Amino acid sequence: MSIRINREKCTGCGKCIEVCPGTLLFKEVEGSKAFIKYPKECWGCTSCLKECKFEAISYYLGADIGGNGSIMHVTEEGNELHWHITDAGGNKKIISIDRTKANSY
Repeated sequence: MSIRINREKCTGCGKCIEVCPGTLLFKEVEGSKAFIKYPKECWGCTSCLKECKFEAISYYLGADIGGNGSIMHVTEEGNELHWHITDAGGNKKIISIDRTKANSY
């Protein structure tokens, strides 16, 4: 499991780098695009997905976690987070979560 950064969508803002708890994201020079240096070390916290406002980062859901090759990205609308999941066949699903209630049980 790891993230993928779409370099065409990445603006180089660096927000993903600031929030990555594993310090796995980098830019070569100021203004360049972000990249992940050691993808196998990403533990999938999804902090970078939630921070990226340009949908440039997606998360690969491998068979090891039941995703069978699906990819996921996040958009935000007020307190709502929308998790966009596209399976290997191209089928799309959106799961919306109110972030103010995300940790309630």
